[in-house]
Amino acid sequence: MGYIEELREIVGHRPLIFVGSVTVIVDELGRLLLQQRKFPKGAWGIAGGLMELGESTEEVARRELYEETGLKVDELHLINVYSGREHFIKAENGDEFYVVTVAYFSEGYEGELNVDKSESITCEFFYPDELPSNMVKSHKVILDDFLSKHYRHEMRKKL
Repeated sequence: MGYIEELREIVGHRPLIFVGSVTVIVDELGRLLLQQRKFPKGAWGIAGGLMELGESTEEVARRELYEETGLKVDELHLINVYSGREHFIKAENGDEFYVVTVAYFSEGYEGELNVDKSESITCEFFYPDELPSNMVKSHKVILDDFLSKHYRHEMRKKL
């Protein structure tokens, strides 16, 4: 049983604060890696997850990226930190929590894309102007920030 499951046994569905990390991956063509998630059903988002005891946010970002996609990154660059009332979530099972999300990006990766079918339907690379419309709301905000502040538009190569 993990840290979050242990906490839930103690506090039930009461609101908690969790810290998590996500990583925007940019490939050599300037496309962004997105994960079509099982929860919320079919929504597209950024690979990431919640912190376990003793982890740094960078370790969370790298672990979750590897677990969900099979990809590894070296350099992580901070996009921003997201928190507050608009980051409240009530899960289908009734669990309530606020998430502090530390968002990173990496230009490049190692490994072969290997989708974790327990959490994801699929993972795909998208050009910034072709992102799916059905996105996790908070991840759309992160991607908008990334594209406006960090994305180098000259990276996109014509096919």
